[in-house]
Amino acid sequence: MDIEHFRRAGYQAIDRICDYYISLRDRPVSSQVEPGYLRKALPASAPTEGEDFQLIADDYQKYIIPGLTHWQHPSFFAYFPTACTFEGILGELYASSAPTPGFNWSASPACTELEAVVMDWTAQILGLDKSFYNTTEVGGGVIQTTASDSALIATVAARSRYIREHPDVLMEKLVLYTTTQTHSLGKKAGLVLGLKVRALEVTADDDFALRGEALEVALREDVDAGLHPFILIATVGTTSSGAVDRLGEIAGVAKHYPCLWLHVDAAWAGVALVCPEYREACQLPAVNNYADSFCTNFHKWGLINFDASCLWVRHRKHLTDALDVTPEFLRSKHGDAGTVIDYRNWHLGLGRRFRSLKFWFVLRSRGVKGFQKYITDCTKLNAKFAERIRESDEFCLVAKPFLALTVFRLAPKSLSHLTTTGLNDLNRAFYARLAARSDIAITQTDLNGVFCVRMAIGAEKTVERDIDRALDVIGQEGRAALGEWELKGDYR
Repeated sequence: MDIEHFRRAGYQAIDRICDYYISLRDRPVSSQVEPGYLRKALPASAPTEGEDFQLIADDYQKYIIPGLTHWQHPSFFAYFPTACTFEGILGELYASSAPTPGFNWSASPACTELEAVVMDWTAQILGLDKSFYNTTEVGGGVIQTTASDSALIATVAARSRYIREHPDVLMEKLVLYTTTQTHSLGKKAGLVLGLKVRALEVTADDDFALRGEALEVALREDVDAGLHPFILIATVGTTSSGAVDRLGEIAGVAKHYPCLWLHVDAAWAGVALVCPEYREACQLPAVNNYADSFCTNFHKWGLINFDASCLWVRHRKHLTDALDVTPEFLRSKHGDAGTVIDYRNWHLGLGRRFRSLKFWFVLRSRGVKGFQKYITDCTKLNAKFAERIRESDEFCLVAKPFLALTVFRLAPKSLSHLTTTGLNDLNRAFYARLAARSDIAITQTDLNGVFCVRMAIGAEKTVERDIDRALDVIGQEGRAALGEWELKGDYR
């Protein structure tokens, strides 16, 4: 492909992307293909001779788009949102047009320097303490792939610090703390690093949040047993319920265990800190006072295309002490002098994408007010949804609604005598009906043995009529599931 062919193909690609978004509301939310559809449609091997690019571009429309689930659809309420903006798309396009591995400053100075700048911009708009800014040259921020990577890196840094300070401690005596509501990233970090993981129990009475008392009991038990808890992954906005761990209480206990690293995972909810009115609920004062590291994903609820996970640390030296491997061929004058950041020592890989460009595009295009409006609009839509559930005789809330997340279940007042087992069976039947639909996407979860349904609002194109329609669909399927249940006569 020469430059002029590229120009024409690029014009067509932008036109087709625009047409896709114009038609998005009219498309099914979920892909309707069957497993294995693509292997059946494509040749068994790559072509020997190159093909005309127009054919390739047309095959994208023919074969790939039908296999996409449309996460930006106004009726996508599953999991958590995945951000996509036109500014972000253009940022990715420009970044891919000048590939750079970005492993040190000299590989492409703009890549490193823009990342350091936008990480400070995002820290500022979220209200993070200045100790997390890159300009301090003590703490700082770095773009990671996902919150799972951020948690893994924080765990590596915490382990390295603990072993340096306790050189006689055996690795198998180390313990990573999570809660029973922590994202699977905690368990996976333990799996990757070969560490013991202890999930501390949280309860509905505490809104599924970790309390200081539970942490204190666990620490005493483990220390008495000769174990060494070295990191706690706390959460602001858990996946299943939106729970917020009581960071102030946790810090009150942790001060007696100064080698316990506190990592705060706010992958979804953290971007809400852009709105001052949500900062108290999201525990910002405690994050600023006590957290060793903090993570939020702008690619979830932050308008910046995947991947865009932000990790801030209070002391960057803990990262570089754990991860700095600099062979001769990677040395540079500025790196040796310590006058620049070499981000390869802030994450697990060597090379890294030019992700800061899309941050720069979106932050400049939307401004702080644009982010605030988006977050408050989603939260208002969720408040309406939650109020309708609260007023219903057929449904009930399972957890306190938080920001743009509501967790609920089918629980007709006429069947108040049903056991938990019976209600769980009823709700599995209810959810199966929702999951079978192509015009809405919503996910299920389990909260301490209670099967329920999650409604997560975040697609930028979602408006009030989409919430009204979702409520109608949920009501229809709830009544249908209840009718089938009553016909079976199973009233456990």
